[in-house]
Amino acid sequence: MSEINETKNQSKYRFNKQNRNNKSKKDYQKILQAEMLEKWVPKTRLGKDVLSGKITNIYEIIDSSKKILEPEIIDKLLPDLNNELILTGGRGGKGGGAQRIPVRITAAMHKSGRRFHMNAMVVVGNEDGIVGIGTGRATETRDAINKAIAKAKTNIIKIRRGSGSWESSTTEGHSVPFKTSGKSGSVVVEILPAPKGVGIVAQDETKKILKLAGIKDAWVNTRGNTGMRINLANAIFKALKNLYKYERSGK
Repeated sequence: MSEINETKNQSKYRFNKQNRNNKSKKDYQKILQAEMLEKWVPKTRLGKDVLSGKITNIYEIIDSSKKILEPEIIDKLLPDLNNELILTGGRGGKGGGAQRIPVRITAAMHKSGRRFHMNAMVVVGNEDGIVGIGTGRATETRDAINKAIAKAKTNIIKIRRGSGSWESSTTEGHSVPFKTSGKSGSVVVEILPAPKGVGIVAQDETKKILKLAGIKDAWVNTRGNTGMRINLANAIFKALKNLYKYERSGK
C-alpha cells in the first residue's frame, strides 16, 4: 500500500509541476505580448485603424477579405489566442524508429562548414471558429517558433461549424456541417461530421488543429505520406478553409 501511495504522490507531483510550467509559459507569453503592443507602431492602414479603435472586431476584417500583414493586429483584437507546436521534426530513437521533435533541422554546406537552420510549424486558434497556421525558419529554435507564431497570426481564417451528422439531433456547432477535403503534396485529408460525444477520431497533430479551430467531434480520413507532418497540417488547413469558401459562394 505504501508503494502505491508513493507512486500516486509522484504522479500528482508531476502533474502539478507540468501545470505550473504551462501556466508560467502562458504568463510569459502574455507579458511579452503586452510589451510588444506597447511598442507597436502600425505600418499599414489596417493596423492604424485597429490601434485607433475604428476596427474592434476580427470578423469585420475577415469578412471584408482584408489582408493582415501585422501580427500585432491579432494580438490587439484576440488577446486570448492559443497556440500549439506541430511536431514536424524527427530523430533516431534508441530502440530504432524515429522520435518526434518540435523543430525540423536542416543543414547547408558552406566554405566555413555546415550551417544548421531550424524550421518550426505552429497553429493558433481561439477554439471558437478562428484558426491559423504558419511556419518559421531561423538559426535558433526560439526564433523559429516566434516567426511561426507571427506568420500563423497573419494567416488566420474563419471556419464554418455545424452538426452535419445524420446521427446527431443537436443544432450546436460542435462538428463540421458537411464533408470537406484538402490536399497538400501526396497527402489527402477528408473531415467528416460526427455526432456529439464521439470526439476527434484522428492522430495527435490533427487533433491540435481541429481543437484550436473549435471542432469537438469529427472523423478524419487520410491518404498519402502522412508521416510528412507539414503536408498533413497544410491539407487539414485547406480542408477547413474550404468550409468557409463554400459558405461564401452560397451567399
